[in-house]
Amino acid sequence: MRHPLLLLLTALVGSGLVALAAPLLNPYHLDVLIGVGINVILAVSLNLVNGYTGQFSLGHAGFMAVGAYLSAAVSLFLAPTLFGDLAEAGGLVQGTAFLLALLIGGGAAAGAGLLVGVPSLRLRGDYLALVTLGFGEIIRVIFQNLEVLGGALGLNAIPAYTNIFWVLASVAITIYVVLALVHSTFGRGFLAVHDDEIAAAAVGLNPTRYKVVAFVVGAFFAGIAGGLYGHFKLTITPTGFDFTRSIEVVVMVILGGMGHTAGVIGAAVLLTLLPEVLRPIAEYRMILYALLLILLMILRPEGLLARPRRGGTA
Repeated sequence: MRHPLLLLLTALVGSGLVALAAPLLNPYHLDVLIGVGINVILAVSLNLVNGYTGQFSLGHAGFMAVGAYLSAAVSLFLAPTLFGDLAEAGGLVQGTAFLLALLIGGGAAAGAGLLVGVPSLRLRGDYLALVTLGFGEIIRVIFQNLEVLGGALGLNAIPAYTNIFWVLASVAITIYVVLALVHSTFGRGFLAVHDDEIAAAAVGLNPTRYKVVAFVVGAFFAGIAGGLYGHFKLTITPTGFDFTRSIEVVVMVILGGMGHTAGVIGAAVLLTLLPEVLRPIAEYRMILYALLLILLMILRPEGLLARPRRGGTA
């Protein structure tokens, strides 16, 4: 990337300008745009694990759930103690409280990623997929039985802090961090592990270390996406973070081309807008996803929106 910090600052300024124009937008279109942004964060963060590092995780919805529940709990229980009555507080105080909630949710998700990553990332392929799938289901069942967090009914009355600025700014930061990490000297290790773990170990790299770092970073941003999602929907339940949710994110990564950030972003946008376009037959969405994957694997296995990668760049 050329001048990455300048691009990030430009994106953040652009996010602020879009936020200023948000009252002029159709509320439905604004809601769809926020959904697109959340899915882009999920897809880009999973692409670091599945695409650049060459692993296969099916537990991203679990990390999203950790971020959603923990950030919502901070906003509901901790923030009023620290900041007082937020309903009467100014925008700066509310923004600070929301940022704290997002960071705690993302940090908790990263901790969960480290917890599951250290023992499981010595595995490969199907074994790793099964472990991460099991982790996601364990997280869902835990939240389903935690009465302090609403149990099966979930958490309600979450403050409506998520707006288009927070989402677009988080998208920009996620893309910047993932690309800066991959294109750094350290990040070349991710590509080496992706290409050949044995060869990477032979030249002195520790494949497990790189896989754990990718897993933790990906989990952190999944937690951020979960926090944004919870403060956008205002109600979260364990069923919203089930196996189907993980599969949706995996489909975005595969459709866009694993290891190709621009393609993954395009696929996340496409697959978020597709259910809106096909709303009259929304119950067949997963069937359409399955057919799309089958056709993709046959006709364009490198990814529908991906370009050939040169030297590990996206």
